[in-house]
Amino acid sequence: MADDGRRLRIGFPRMRKEPGERRDFLPPLMERLALHDVEILVEHGVGGGMGLRDDDYTTVGPGVSIVSHSEAFDTDVIVVLRCPDPAELDLVSAGTALVSMLHFPTRPERVARLRRTGVDAIALDCITDDAGHRLVEDSRAVGWNALEAAFDALEHTYPLFADPRRPPIRVTVMGAGAIGRHAVEAATKYGRTDRAARLFAAGVPGVEVVAIGRNLTNDARYLEERLRLTDVLVDATQRSDPSRPLVPNAWLALLPEHAVICDCVVDPYQLDAEPPTVRGIEGIPQGNLDRYVFGPDDPAWDDAVPGGVPHGQRRMMVSCYSWPGVHPRACMEVYGGQLAPLLETLVERGGVPAIRPDGDYHERALARGSLRCWGTPEPPAR
Repeated sequence: MADDGRRLRIGFPRMRKEPGERRDFLPPLMERLALHDVEILVEHGVGGGMGLRDDDYTTVGPGVSIVSHSEAFDTDVIVVLRCPDPAELDLVSAGTALVSMLHFPTRPERVARLRRTGVDAIALDCITDDAGHRLVEDSRAVGWNALEAAFDALEHTYPLFADPRRPPIRVTVMGAGAIGRHAVEAATKYGRTDRAARLFAAGVPGVEVVAIGRNLTNDARYLEERLRLTDVLVDATQRSDPSRPLVPNAWLALLPEHAVICDCVVDPYQLDAEPPTVRGIEGIPQGNLDRYVFGPDDPAWDDAVPGGVPHGQRRMMVSCYSWPGVHPRACMEVYGGQLAPLLETLVERGGVPAIRPDGDYHERALARGSLRCWGTPEPPAR
């Protein structure tokens, strides 16, 4: 129930990003929430990009109705995977809980706007367990989908790709966290197990993968030598200082001509922020689900990289702001299963104001992701 005793109203707007963004939350999530005393308002057309119809949602349980875009935002809780556009944020009233990928650490202007307008925001990407592990994430899809695209590109740039006489392909993965570990596994299988099986059957040598952490990504002499040997360079880092690139643009000239850059992180350029945010690999463009492959002669290198950022050295690269969305249904099955118990806790407590930072497991996780607690010391768990 809401604070005023009404049934809590939960809205699921349709994402309006690039046309290639086909993801929305799936009916099983609404089915679980429908077991509680809530109203569920699903925007007309949600799931359409994955072949779903409105009645796939309304038949899952009582209290689920199809509404307009604005009505899906006129609710107590709004659940949408990617942050709404600025015009859509205008539809979010003060006191409404916005549950979305909000990226508080790297979006200071967004944080300031949400605070100024009184939105009770919860960043899905900041919801963590007591050990600091994210509870809503699909790092496996980031690693595998990105490396699938990288090896697709390498097949075109490297004439010896399928030649049994070539040496092993050398992949350098910068970053040894969750995404980096999945990238390593995916790289050993050429980004797809069927491609690995085909090349193995043809007697083609495999893939050598080297994963490097901060002790070596900060070692300029080592990194320069490693780049000379690298066929696929993967950025899967979580930088402590996003204002400084790990690989200056000039160093890209050290890579072989056929090399492919694989950007798993896709931090934005925010040069006006304090401190500013730049890409881990300097001078590369940022891709999305409409377009995530960029050749060295692509105009995007000039159009999408801010003025003043060096970008003269280039290689074939793949970059996507939403790598899991390359295979949308599998992605949303993962996110829906992870989010369900968290939303159930939010419903049972009656909204964000009742979430206690020292409450039970899911309450503590929600509190860590909430704007109310963002930047404040965490109380000890009970």
